[in-house]
Amino acid sequence: MLRVLLVTDTDKPIGDLRDALATLGYDMLAEPATPQALHRVVERERPDVIIIDTESPSRDTLEQLAVMNATAPRPVLMFSHDANQQLIRSAVNAGVTAYLVEGLASERLAPILEVALARFAQEAQLRERLTQAENELAERKLIDRAKRILMEQQKLTEPAAYAALRKRAMNQSAKLAEVARQIVAGTQAPERND
Repeated sequence: MLRVLLVTDTDKPIGDLRDALATLGYDMLAEPATPQALHRVVERERPDVIIIDTESPSRDTLEQLAVMNATAPRPVLMFSHDANQQLIRSAVNAGVTAYLVEGLASERLAPILEVALARFAQEAQLRERLTQAENELAERKLIDRAKRILMEQQKLTEPAAYAALRKRAMNQSAKLAEVARQIVAGTQAPERND
């Protein structure tokens, strides 16, 4: 059962939305939060999805979303009456998964939520792959730098420097990148291959 946090910065009642979501089987968290309390409430309640009802998202709302998205990303649906393209781009950049302008129709909630959840999961996979690729690239650069150090200090060819790195990693039962990090940091004197 998905835990849903409602956020509103309007004076209009959103009890109908709460009731519609509860009828669809979603677990509704506490009372609706304000945008200013968003980050704090997300940390405390750990919702699965956030729905924001707003006339037009304010700069404060978008800033709070960006902070939340950086530290505890969640799928965010924003229902707004403002169709300004720049505002929509800003909302998406702040972490909004789905931005809907037409208003809230309870019969549309379930499919909209499902699409937003699927899109968020796909983006999370892409972020994870990107992080993995960045880490692998950083490790390759570190290994290349360590090879250059060994090549300069021990007058080795590149294949010989790589072999020395691999041998040291095997002897230490460590990853190649960790041995390279030690060499680059100078925490260990390079071994000579005499």
